Amino acid sequence: MQLVEDHIEAGPLRLSILRPPDPDAMIDEARFDEDEFMPYWAELWASGIALAAVVAARDVRERHVLELGCGLGLPSIAAALGGAEVLATDWAPEALDVTQQNAERNGARVETLLADWSRPTDLLARAPFDLVLCADVLYEPRNVDALLELLPQLTNEVLLGEPGRATAGRFFEGAERRWVIGREGEVSVLRARA
Repeated sequence: MQLVEDHIEAGPLRLSILRPPDPDAMIDEARFDEDEFMPYWAELWASGIALAAVVAARDVRERHVLELGCGLGLPSIAAALGGAEVLATDWAPEALDVTQQNAERNGARVETLLADWSRPTDLLARAPFDLVLCADVLYEPRNVDALLELLPQLTNEVLLGEPGRATAGRFFEGAERRWVIGREGEVSVLRARA
């Protein structure tokens, strides 16, 4: 796969990030017909940069961190550079390969795992996590219910970078039942209700 390099500033971090030059060219009709797969992972999302900046400003040393829908891996890399033990997950194998390349080029150690939120057995076997990271994962309505069910089984704290997608209102309405919701800059912070 041909990749181009971007230099990204995320808080105090300056990261070298590889990404596909044209994510739209990666749309595969056969994969879409099979499971509505879109190459969202290949975009350099502003929410991922914002989340990486918030993570870089936090003390995450020796914390067990999970990123759901890691895409290019920016938040995972920020956590790993901060001293966290990081598991980056995505349902696209290509995302995991590029995340691993991006982690290595930035001197970060990140473990990757192919994961589908509708079949989370492998994720649940590794829970609980000290912190779960999600950047721009509410682009599909089907993700809302899956995340509302999965997140409480994984952690007591979530950092969610979300740009205001149409599905976000329904997610936050459902999340209020189990989570206290706050903000750190552009990122929502969900903490489990006691």
